Amino acid sequence: MPRIWSETIAAHRDAVRDATLDAAAALVDSRGLTGLTMSEIARESGIGRATLYKYFPDIESILAAWHERQIREHLRRLAAVSEATAPAGRLEAVLREYAAQSGQRRRHSGDLAAMLHRGEHVTRAHAHLDEFITALISEAAARGEARDDLPAAELAAYCLHALTASAAMPSEAAVDRLVGVILAGLRPGDVRQ
Repeated sequence: MPRIWSETIAAHRDAVRDATLDAAAALVDSRGLTGLTMSEIARESGIGRATLYKYFPDIESILAAWHERQIREHLRRLAAVSEATAPAGRLEAVLREYAAQSGQRRRHSGDLAAMLHRGEHVTRAHAHLDEFITALISEAAARGEARDDLPAAELAAYCLHALTASAAMPSEAAVDRLVGVILAGLRPGDVRQ
């Protein structure tokens, strides 16, 4: 088969997949998870049911794929912020972006959250995020901008766990104060143990 066809087929597959994920997300957003059907997703996306079933066996697989795409985009944005920032401000910029992302995320209903957060993609994303923040802290510590009296991995865990509170903050100012407290905890200095 000529190469052009495989590119066209791949583009078509991506378009079908994206339309499916977008349609499912819109339906869940507008009316919740209860009663969501493959027929509704097919209708909303403009894709035939038979085609939809070729891509996804059930609603759970669609929602898991949507969530994986969301996580991938969050990680991509964190990496872009890191790359676009000078080394001296990189850790702070990434932590602020992570807090902003956490504040923008809607809370999923209990059933939806349980379904979305049990996948292997979530475990991989957490591991990647831990490594990413650990590396940023190590780099900042090497420049004397972050404390080096504790392992960078422990400080990364501190940051990520503290930043989960940003989702519950009532305002951007509150999120900004939270990030300030986290950054203060990372600063080198006379720290009593």
